[in-house]
Amino acid sequence: MDVETLDIVIVGAGISGINAAYRVKTELPQHSFAVLERRAEVGGTWSFWKYPGFRTDSAMSLFGFAWNPWASDLNMAPGPLINKYIEDSVDAAGLSKAIRLGHRLVSADWSNEEQRWTLRVDVTGADGTVDTRLIKAWWVIFTTGYYSYEKPLPAVIPGIDRFQGRVVHPQFWDQSLDYAGKRVVIIGSGATAITLVPAMAETAGSVTMLQRTPSFVMTLPAHDALYGSLSRLLPSSWARQLHWWIRMILETLFVLYLRAFPASGRAYLLSEMRRQLPKGFEVERHFNPWYNPFEQRLCFCPAGDFFQALHRPGVRVVTDVIDTVTEAGIRLKSGAVLDADVIVTATGLYFSLLSTAAIRVDGEAINDTLGNRYIWNGSMLEGMPNAGLLTGYTTATWTPGADVRTKQLLKVIRHMDRTGAAAAAPCLDPAERARLGDNPAITLSSTYIRSAIGRIPKVGDRRPWVFGSCWAVDMWRYLTSDVRQGMKFWGSR
Repeated sequence: MDVETLDIVIVGAGISGINAAYRVKTELPQHSFAVLERRAEVGGTWSFWKYPGFRTDSAMSLFGFAWNPWASDLNMAPGPLINKYIEDSVDAAGLSKAIRLGHRLVSADWSNEEQRWTLRVDVTGADGTVDTRLIKAWWVIFTTGYYSYEKPLPAVIPGIDRFQGRVVHPQFWDQSLDYAGKRVVIIGSGATAITLVPAMAETAGSVTMLQRTPSFVMTLPAHDALYGSLSRLLPSSWARQLHWWIRMILETLFVLYLRAFPASGRAYLLSEMRRQLPKGFEVERHFNPWYNPFEQRLCFCPAGDFFQALHRPGVRVVTDVIDTVTEAGIRLKSGAVLDADVIVTATGLYFSLLSTAAIRVDGEAINDTLGNRYIWNGSMLEGMPNAGLLTGYTTATWTPGADVRTKQLLKVIRHMDRTGAAAAAPCLDPAERARLGDNPAITLSSTYIRSAIGRIPKVGDRRPWVFGSCWAVDMWRYLTSDVRQGMKFWGSR
């Protein structure tokens, strides 16, 4: 079997992978690289999900790439438009030749003797045949996100097998499903449910969002007036860059305010929701969560479409616990019955890092020990040489977090280029490990995160074992950090 040799391999061609590819191409032009994408198209999340109304829940001015800013005043774009934007960004950056579609990473084995990764890749041809190829890579950068494409979060719904109507999960939406005039019950209260309600209410006979616990929901304008004003006053490139900085400052301050003053933040969010909901709506019951703002992800809706939907006859929110699903609907613990023709199980994601590939370091399996490893500056895993693990923010806009972590990773590679080191891995001695504590990198109280605690890497409370959630702080850490702190370098190229 022929073996290809590359300097850097990026796994995943979603928004994080495309961003990493651009940074590698522009900041490490001397290194060969490729992007492996197991699906037949780029876009990751944005080409995968197909449920009605699928869109981002972040403002596109920040969710887009800093190097190719979103050039529209549309604030929260639908999935197909985001995917088109990603494709256009790939073309604009000249990344197409580096992206290999239909390439699924099966395994990655690090050899300290070779000081290289051996990647086993299944390549699906145009005729559907699968060939296995080997790639020797100096560095591997994982940008596959943090959820499984193959399965959702397992949810125990008593009696669901008895239901005589249709059951569909948003992650595997059947686009042939006709719900016009049907009674729909959406189980869930997260971003997916908040998106589905107004989209399905357009044609469904009735829509009920059944939630066990409430969420905070906040409205963003459908169109960004600030971008429109700046684009009229300034050259396009200036307007987009200035707009990005203004929005980043505003988001940072907003998140800091809600987290520093949760009681005030809660009061503000409740007052905004109460203003948009029908008169007499039980806001305290249905939209006043037990947790503080940003302890779970804050849900956003464009132009208040979710709240507007609740003004429609037949659209409602029910906060209760399922007793059992019957042949014709759902019976609740309170004794109430929800009649249904369609049940949508928007019950969450299955947390999964490193995709489905088997990762080994000198024969030691990494996948099953993620919960015992610390994250180094948000970008590498303890004891995993020449490998990046890049994700974005979960309590703020994803892309700025992915970008600053990519920069931190490339700073390590540039140091290795200068010094001639062949390998680098974050290292902790037992004494320091004992001082760091035992905190998961992601502290959201969402069910899908709580159920995955054993699979989430750890973080400490000091550099470099941190996993920040604020772009300004993380950028300062990137600019002032010493890559030698907490890092072991060895060998020579």
